Amino acid sequence: MPAERMRCAQHDVVIAAPAGVVYGLVADAAHWPRYFPSVVHVEQLESDGRQERHRLWDTAEGQVRSWTTRLVFSSDLRRVDFWQEQPAPPLTSMRGTWTVEALDDRRTRLTLRRTFTVARDDPASAARAERTLDTTARMDLEGVRHHAQHWTDLDGLMLSFEDSTRVKGPAELVYDVLYRIRDWPRLLPHVARADVREDPPGVQLVRGQTHATGRLPARTTEAVRICFPHAGRIVFKLTVPPGPLVAHTGEWSVVPDTAGVTVTAQHRAVLDPDRIETVLGAGTDTAQARRHVRESLGRESRAVLELARQHAESAVRVL
Repeated sequence: MPAERMRCAQHDVVIAAPAGVVYGLVADAAHWPRYFPSVVHVEQLESDGRQERHRLWDTAEGQVRSWTTRLVFSSDLRRVDFWQEQPAPPLTSMRGTWTVEALDDRRTRLTLRRTFTVARDDPASAARAERTLDTTARMDLEGVRHHAQHWTDLDGLMLSFEDSTRVKGPAELVYDVLYRIRDWPRLLPHVARADVREDPPGVQLVRGQTHATGRLPARTTEAVRICFPHAGRIVFKLTVPPGPLVAHTGEWSVVPDTAGVTVTAQHRAVLDPDRIETVLGAGTDTAQARRHVRESLGRESRAVLELARQHAESAVRVL
């Protein structure tokens, strides 16, 4: 049987930001879902300071893929090497390098090089893999470029917050409400539609529509949700971020204890400074936009949390 041919792909971008800033984003794998549009979720499995091992989910062309990857960081060279232990089909191997090259004090070239093999060297599979890799590389390089070029304001553009509620009911019923997003349109006033495709089980691709709320018009949303029922977690990423956001990820968590259940909605978002005034009106500054996002997303989250509480507690009363 002939050996599978090693294939290569290289993409780069020039970024108007210092090399140290660019390297800092690339080396921060835990926050890749914020910076890399294709990355949905990252679960760290191991870390020793120089190497990390992660389970990663990404999306491209309407599909969600997952694999385990190892990263090796060389901060002195501003380089991150990686290889996938279990590549997503049709790939049978994948390794590569992120390199960060300072062109001057304020300009940096970021290069992504990858080598890979495809099962049975099938031409159709190879063409599909090359197309997908090209799509995700361009998306992710652009994502890093966008965030890095706003590096002086990035702390103010990023926000994280959460809302929680206590439930006197079983965790299974609470999780059930969070999982059944396809039922939300008839249960929540701000949700107009939710079309769900689940493939494979536990991975939900959602296309929905929300009614106008506050200063935001009715909008179409697209999201990927990764469900971990045994851990009581659902992580999500909006692949079409709403309003003035360039990135929006988060997590629903259900934590039982002896007295009941704590249900939490976590949000991690990044404002797009180029869209703040377009979406929220002339003169809106970053602080006002942060408050708006906190209030609008928090209001929607609290409605879901209240629905979950009522569902679980009413079921207990009936029993």
